[in-house]
Amino acid sequence: MGLRSREEEDTISNACQVCGTSDSELTEVEDSHELEKLFDEDQELQQLINGEICMKVYPFDTCTYSSDQKIILSGSFNPLHDGHLKLLEVASSMLCNRVPCFEISVVNADKPPLSIAQIKERVIQFKKAGKTVILSNQPYFYKKAELFPGSAFVIGADTAARLIHPKYYGESYHQMIEILNGCKRLSCTFLVGGRKIDGDFKVLDDLAIPEELMDMFISIPEDRFRSDISSTEIRKSHGI
Repeated sequence: MGLRSREEEDTISNACQVCGTSDSELTEVEDSHELEKLFDEDQELQQLINGEICMKVYPFDTCTYSSDQKIILSGSFNPLHDGHLKLLEVASSMLCNRVPCFEISVVNADKPPLSIAQIKERVIQFKKAGKTVILSNQPYFYKKAELFPGSAFVIGADTAARLIHPKYYGESYHQMIEILNGCKRLSCTFLVGGRKIDGDFKVLDDLAIPEELMDMFISIPEDRFRSDISSTEIRKSHGI
């Protein structure tokens, strides 16, 4: 398949409005380590915001793993709470020996990018928790898949419902299938935890996953994880 034109790429980026709001190749990791020697943290974060580098890793987890494959929970984490930590813990127990990582896109699909100060505030939460966090500039899952091939992404049922809804692909069912098959070709999968959707608690089995994509989605059983807490509710309770 040939390269997409700029217009086609923009169309897909605009249509695929399913956001997640680890390293692709060894050379990229090596390059990021070299950059750390040349630039201070603020400069690196600005480069990330500007799209000059693709990621920055904060490896706060001191555990060692037998595999380089990752299991990634993406989000804004404003704030990080116990539900996030428990969800990734349970998901990691289902796929052994993967490196558990949180991931934040500093660039948002429909909001201004995070400021350097905001990014640092988010990162400090993971340092206190001793959990690795990756900063990227890719808000869409199909782009995250390109950045982290072979990874398992942990998502809620609400996000899974959006992932398979043609509305987020310019009302094109074919476009949805094509884009998610692209993630599949990159050996990416989705672990789905239950979430409230329109007031009702939903799990993976409640969603109409297209048959050709079913093997990409793995259910996290409700008896192993259920959390109705949300970052939005926490912010409201603190008057933020």
